[in-house]
Amino acid sequence: MSTAPNLPSLLRQRFRPLLWLAICYVVIGALTRVALLVMAGSGVPLNPLYWAYAFGVGMAYDLVAFVYLAWPLVLYLWLVPQRIYVSRTGQWLLYGGGAVLLFTLMFIGASELVFWGEFGTRFNFIAVDYLVYTTEVIGNIRESYPLGTWISLLSLATLVIVWLTRRGLQARDGGTHFMQRGKVALVWLLITVVTAFALKGTHKDRTDNAYVNELSGNGVYEFFAAFRSSHLDYARFYRTLPQDEAFKRVRELVKTPEATFISDDPSDLTREIRHAGPEKHLNVVLISVESFSADFLEAFGDTRGITPNLDALISQSMFFDNLYANGTRTVRGLEALSLSVPPTPGDSIVKAHNNENLFSVANVFNDRGYQSDFVYGGYGYFDNMNYFFSHNGYRAVDRSDIAKGETIHHENVWGVADEDLYTLALKQMDQANAQGKPFFLHVMTTSNHRPFTVPANRVTQQDGTREAAVAYTDWSIADFLKRARTRPYFDNTVFVITADHCASSAGRTSVPVNRYHIPLWIYSPAHVAPQRVSRLMSQVDIIPTMLGMLNFSYRSRFFGADIFQLEPGRERAFPATYEKLGYLQGDVLTVLEPQQKLEQVRPDYDNGDAVPNTPVDQRQVDDTTAYYQVASTLFKHGKLQRRQDDSTPVQPQTPASESR
Repeated sequence: MSTAPNLPSLLRQRFRPLLWLAICYVVIGALTRVALLVMAGSGVPLNPLYWAYAFGVGMAYDLVAFVYLAWPLVLYLWLVPQRIYVSRTGQWLLYGGGAVLLFTLMFIGASELVFWGEFGTRFNFIAVDYLVYTTEVIGNIRESYPLGTWISLLSLATLVIVWLTRRGLQARDGGTHFMQRGKVALVWLLITVVTAFALKGTHKDRTDNAYVNELSGNGVYEFFAAFRSSHLDYARFYRTLPQDEAFKRVRELVKTPEATFISDDPSDLTREIRHAGPEKHLNVVLISVESFSADFLEAFGDTRGITPNLDALISQSMFFDNLYANGTRTVRGLEALSLSVPPTPGDSIVKAHNNENLFSVANVFNDRGYQSDFVYGGYGYFDNMNYFFSHNGYRAVDRSDIAKGETIHHENVWGVADEDLYTLALKQMDQANAQGKPFFLHVMTTSNHRPFTVPANRVTQQDGTREAAVAYTDWSIADFLKRARTRPYFDNTVFVITADHCASSAGRTSVPVNRYHIPLWIYSPAHVAPQRVSRLMSQVDIIPTMLGMLNFSYRSRFFGADIFQLEPGRERAFPATYEKLGYLQGDVLTVLEPQQKLEQVRPDYDNGDAVPNTPVDQRQVDDTTAYYQVASTLFKHGKLQRRQDDSTPVQPQTPASESR
């Protein structure tokens, strides 16, 4: 009588294709890691210990990811009856299924190279975000890369590898039955459950080099870890203070000389902002430029000459040269520029549930009879932009508002060319002016984004390159201002030009501050005297500073401050990722992380490197905690929403104070 095959025998026979797939995946993982190491360049020093860590820990994560990815094959090997499995049809199904799995794994590896080239990391929350918008993302890939050629080459490589290693996919079965094969499936399930609960993506982050930590991970594993973290509850995952203490601390931090709290309620941040004299009801055009790093400018050392117009505009504007963005995604910039709040972990408020009727800058303008528009060159369903802005005081205007037959000089999957976006913006400005209304426009550009294609005969740089997109950004802003000068309302308009975030977020540290440095111009020849402001400034400070320059007296629950009212030494910024929450003050950066972790370093503002800050500045740790805890708590409980009395007129200061 034959004995039932034991577990090792099952693995050698029926489940042998799992070994074939595991070897393929480990090799793909190692080759991907080698390619990413080369792409990291000087980001990873020539240190064998770094390499050993990246490849050793990386293989462990690859094997864990393989446990998840192999489930389709495990189910096939378990469920298919013996007579079908060993038949000719079963053999070809095994070859075909193996080829599909291998192609998929190689395609994921190639996609990681593209993602790393753009963002300097393995798959993360950005990849999760983009997965929702397949039209734009797939279109972007098709317009940016030779996708057909890549798929053909990967398909050819798949066929060659399967043919050369076909013995590993041969259908062998030593007379197993369903229950015996079920033992392997059960063991696989146990391994899956144990690794899911025992291992976290952050366990690999043990070196002082962010690139090495990224290389030590696995793209597929990181993708699903980011997916699970898309809704991070601050109180559950981050360091906290007693609620009363947190609110008391934030009330002290947001208080400025021109502000008075309207109540003694410790959880109410509402202040009355008072300025002396009449308000200036000037038009305001706020331009947030896609992915525009400060270091594109000659003023910050760039030698390519790709921003001659914006460099010239510095001497004609109030120019802020020490400004830092809130995050690494467009929605973080939009959140900061409309709501003036620190970033909340996980999803941006722009994309979160229950984000309607929030206290926004548009409300402040609308209370004064302004027409407030958000104008975007693409389709505003992307990143939930149209919904967010249309439910928070703005009228949403996007690509669909360009009438059929109107001239479009160029467009790609992200939107129309910036010059056509500015034409759309001028149309809204003209209409508001014709109706006798002052206007506030927030214009969000798209051209400085891969695939970096721009209209012909605008720039000399090669189309499809970052340099061409930046040069075109420079040209189109200059062209917009030139056209705006012909309008009767130009002398009564203030142009505020900044960026949503930098072009790259990668660095050797978890929050490299040099990757958050963005410029800010406030340009209005008739009303704003040129000067250069070098005080540290956060993206959340742009709104209050702009309103202060207009001399507005209003009720505020903004977290930002008018930089001209903020006492020297209190400046700070909030550079963050979707899960790492930074607080930059002076020469110290504090970063809060999930699992109640924190780090505090002294960053190098030029290259993003950092050294530990010792001893730890506990006051700054508590300030950091308070800011993020309170912002998250207020949004979670609906207390960032606009209230009925927010439009109550606020009387100006008396007697008149010194003008700025």
